[in-house]
Amino acid sequence: MTLSEIGVAVVGTGFGQKIHIPGFQIHHQTKLVAVQHRDRPKAEAIAQTHGIPHACQTVEEIVALPEVQAVSVTTPPFLHYEQAKTVLNAGKHLLLEKPTALSLAEAEELQNLAQSKGLVAALDFEFRFVPTWMRLAELLAEDFVGQKRLLKVDWLVSGRADANRPWNWYARKDQGGGALGALGSHTFDYLRWLFGPATRLCGSLSTTIPTRPDPITGEPKPVDSDDTCRIWLDLADGTPVQITLSTVTFQGRGHWVEVYGDRGTLILGSDHQTDYVHGFKLWAAPAGQSLQEVEIPDRLAFPQTYPDGRLAPFLRVVDSWVRAIAQESSPMPTLADGVYSQRLIDRTHESHQKGGWVGL
Repeated sequence: MTLSEIGVAVVGTGFGQKIHIPGFQIHHQTKLVAVQHRDRPKAEAIAQTHGIPHACQTVEEIVALPEVQAVSVTTPPFLHYEQAKTVLNAGKHLLLEKPTALSLAEAEELQNLAQSKGLVAALDFEFRFVPTWMRLAELLAEDFVGQKRLLKVDWLVSGRADANRPWNWYARKDQGGGALGALGSHTFDYLRWLFGPATRLCGSLSTTIPTRPDPITGEPKPVDSDDTCRIWLDLADGTPVQITLSTVTFQGRGHWVEVYGDRGTLILGSDHQTDYVHGFKLWAAPAGQSLQEVEIPDRLAFPQTYPDGRLAPFLRVVDSWVRAIAQESSPMPTLADGVYSQRLIDRTHESHQKGGWVGL
């Protein structure tokens, strides 16, 4: 391992094995040295498959390895707080999957811990690094739409539309399951990145599939996490925002962001149902004119794409994280961005329970 390489470990092997492990093996400044799974034989099998030197059963084992300088936590959200805290207390840099934690208090504690120890902690919010989204951000910065009148987000996919899909942690609200955590965490982050913070929120959550079959017995088990969300925001500049999220819409329209202003309109969208990065296109229209597709400049393009569209933007997240660890730049997005997203997740639950608007 050269001085320019950072020794990285991956905690969790679901999404971790699909994206994080190949990503760290591709990136030129990371060396994947360890992987964790709660079942040691599985950890050993995964390590052997991917040529990873160390297979660990616990996060404590991971952080005890001297060659590990940074850790990526890719487990379900109910494990994030304790695992991330162990990583940070051991003095290791942190890359954390979304949603950040199970509550705002947990997220803020992690942020404070990282700051107190001078560690780089980043969130894997990939949309900031997708070329089409980056071009949207540029056009907004150029004031293409002028004074904003309405923002509209639809993210309607069919990943959990089959009621026979087996029950797991995703069905449990207390473990961070549901569309709000999976999709809303991204949505809240990119809305703030593109348009600034919100000042108040109103949310309504639905569980339209109330039971799912137990993966072992096949018996129906109750679901209390949301699968459909309707959320309204007011931005600091007064712009109204309408958000509809669902993971149970057969032939849903996909993921769309519509921006309407007094000078023009921008629409970004993809109807892809299985890969939430591939397929985005951007259209623009000055006021009174027809929408035209926007060409994305080569300077924003990925140097390489992969069958799984999430891998290319993940590599850009890793690059930002690594540069920050090397003190070459500030990471983006940071744990502070994860705290903001978590705050809006918590407030959405609060609004749903109260049945009205809540301040942020």
